[in-house]
Amino acid sequence: MIEFRNIEIKYGKYIAITNLNLTVQEGEFFTLLGPSGCGKSTTLRGLVGFTTPSKGQMLLRGKDITYLPVEKREIGIVFQSYALFPTMNVFDNIAFGLKIKKLSKQEIEQKVKEISRKVELNQMQLYKNVSELSGGQQQRVAIARALVLEPSILCLDEPLSNLDAKLRGQLRLELKRLQKELGITTIYVTHDQEEALTLSDRIAVFNNGCIEQVGTPYEIYNHSSSEFVCDFIGDINRFKKNILELVNEKTGLLFNVTKDAFIRIERVHTNPVMKSQFVEIKGRVIECEYNGIYTKYTYSVMGETIKSIEKNDGRACYNIGQKVPLYVDPKDIMQFGG
Repeated sequence: MIEFRNIEIKYGKYIAITNLNLTVQEGEFFTLLGPSGCGKSTTLRGLVGFTTPSKGQMLLRGKDITYLPVEKREIGIVFQSYALFPTMNVFDNIAFGLKIKKLSKQEIEQKVKEISRKVELNQMQLYKNVSELSGGQQQRVAIARALVLEPSILCLDEPLSNLDAKLRGQLRLELKRLQKELGITTIYVTHDQEEALTLSDRIAVFNNGCIEQVGTPYEIYNHSSSEFVCDFIGDINRFKKNILELVNEKTGLLFNVTKDAFIRIERVHTNPVMKSQFVEIKGRVIECEYNGIYTKYTYSVMGETIKSIEKNDGRACYNIGQKVPLYVDPKDIMQFGG
């Protein structure tokens, strides 16, 4: 449905995006993920039409939209700042684009009320000034204003970053529900790995203006294709020379001890079901972080620092200074570049 072909975007002499090739399928929830300054928002701005590529093509359902004006692309966008009109009430904010299109008063009222129901804004809220609403309600208004125009694509640029953690979690679920209900192709920009893994059908991980990997959340997390992706997604342990030499010695494997290897913290076990397939590494607890459902432990292992998480199921917690046998399955160890 959406295709980026050999896209380059420059600001003066600075190349922000280099040779971008990417395809987004119809109805997909597709996330552009990466750290600040990696090119994800620049890519979104290029798609919407705020930025013109210096090279390449952007296609929408086979039609070249590279130089098409913003208003003709049928793309809705929700900004991080919401960009609502503070002097207007909720109804007028949502209806703004419809009035520009010169729809009848009756059509406008019907469309505004219909989309308001879908984003769970009630009749009372429709006639409040937007400044009277909470951050979560303002976010719903911004989404409704974009969706009421019935765009082919919905673009969301860090839309939840200004909200508290609990509200972000709630709105993630609502966004996913709404996207599936409407079946609208959605491009979502975030630096939040958990957000990307929770919401997305597929993810493109950006680094320095290039895409490191495209895949499902499962593929990105469990089969990272580069050291950057592995380290950026989720919480990770680095295995350096001492631990790798021990693993090689106990298994006969040939991990390259001159390069770091990686393992997810939940793949470091203290009581595995089948110990025979695991390598035992002795650690000493140097820190513990209680999180309610689980506790995160940090161990000193052969001069290196390793973390694990333990479900809080009523068993006694480990104490600082306690020696604990740790077990890792060599198949869970990831190493890149030989």
